[in-house]
Amino acid sequence: VQLQASGGGLVQAGGSLRLSCAASGRTRTINAMGWFRQAPGKEREFVAAIHWIIGRTLYADSVKGRFTISRDNAENTVYLQMSSLKPEDTAVYYCAASKVGVSTNRYDYDYWGQGTKVTVSS
Repeated sequence: VQLQASGGGLVQAGGSLRLSCAASGRTRTINAMGWFRQAPGKEREFVAAIHWIIGRTLYADSVKGRFTISRDNAENTVYLQMSSLKPEDTAVYYCAASKVGVSTNRYDYDYWGQGTKVTVSS
């Protein structure tokens, strides 16, 4: 499975961005997809995840109510709509795919995209 993330950029605090992650290859092995982020000098942290079939979602407390994860099964693409962005959301965002299912644990994800950088200015 290959994952291609896009949509990052520079935005002012309070603004919005939408990230996309297109999956290709053996996508039938995927049960869930998620987004993680890593700020400079920090550990990679969970942001959101969605079950590929039933659409169940899971969010980190820090983004709940501001970010929305969704998927387009026909296009094998997952999205992360980010609103009310804060400077502390600045990070490289990674999409990931899991054969296990929806999880906050990065080690449950088998495939990773290359990352897309999001910078939120104050």
